[in-house]
Amino acid sequence: MILDGVTAVPWWLAAPLVRPWHLRWGATNEELKASMPGDEIVPRAGFNATRGITVAAPRQCVWPWIMQVGYGRAGFYSYDLVDNGGRPSADRIESEYQSLRPGDSIPMFHETRGLAVAYRVDSFEPPDWMLWVHRPRDGEPPDSTWSWRLTDLPDGRTRLITRMKQDYRWHTPGLAMFNPILMEFGDFAMERRMLRGIRTRAERT
Repeated sequence: MILDGVTAVPWWLAAPLVRPWHLRWGATNEELKASMPGDEIVPRAGFNATRGITVAAPRQCVWPWIMQVGYGRAGFYSYDLVDNGGRPSADRIESEYQSLRPGDSIPMFHETRGLAVAYRVDSFEPPDWMLWVHRPRDGEPPDSTWSWRLTDLPDGRTRLITRMKQDYRWHTPGLAMFNPILMEFGDFAMERRMLRGIRTRAERT
């Protein structure tokens, strides 16, 4: 697992150098222009990434893997040592995580010294789309959204598109430096691995 985590280091270091490419990794021009759930929530996004992958499985086989994503849940199907506390991500559908409701928390990692990032489920329509929203503090406007969309392709395949938008709020204590570092260096390697992990699991089932 340690060796697996080390393989992400080159991606972390190279991410800022290939930013225009990785912000649209796997996405077509049409997918970049298309609207996604929650686009209007964070209008001043310093980070706006639309990424896509084709899965050789129908939407109904892809959706459950998205439903159970999260730290302390089924993991992120990515570099488990880094983003799941060393706990292996699930390789099967976990029924206990298949009943999300609006307002439910999707933790990104273990809380450390009072710093924690968790999205909240805003809305979803299975097996078509889901929207997560993050607020720095209760009562404050959201500073980040993460949306997911599944569309049918011929021959029972599925197109999985994600869009993450982040407003870098430099005035927010504790997050001013953390968010840019996390998004600019770490996000691409983790999400690329996650999308491929979802594809592998959905196609296997």
